[in-house]
Amino acid sequence: MGVDFDERAFIEMADRRVEHYLLASIANAIRHTHPGLAPLEQPQFPDFGHSQATKVREIAGWFDSVLARQPWMAGERFTIADITAFCAIEFARGLMKFKPGDEGLSALQAWRDRVAERPSARV
Repeated sequence: MGVDFDERAFIEMADRRVEHYLLASIANAIRHTHPGLAPLEQPQFPDFGHSQATKVREIAGWFDSVLARQPWMAGERFTIADITAFCAIEFARGLMKFKPGDEGLSALQAWRDRVAERPSARV
């Protein structure tokens, strides 16, 4: 979570970017397009859900460019932002069939694979 005020603020910012841009868009895409959620999400708005799926790919492209310059979501070390982002990507992998490598997002895929190798991420 950071060792000083500046680092804590930067990590918090990175985590919020993941939550508000990536995870929220993934959730909206799934809530409004997945047939299994239709009973819970009334009414579903499929056009909105599909637009959010497109947005997920755009946002993932931005995160890919970030990870092309640095090893982790918030810089040089693993943080809560990586945990949040990993959960989001895994959620999208399962319910949206989103795989960064298949989308040409090699830095995001390499990051995801590094996180998945951590003992805490293994199932």
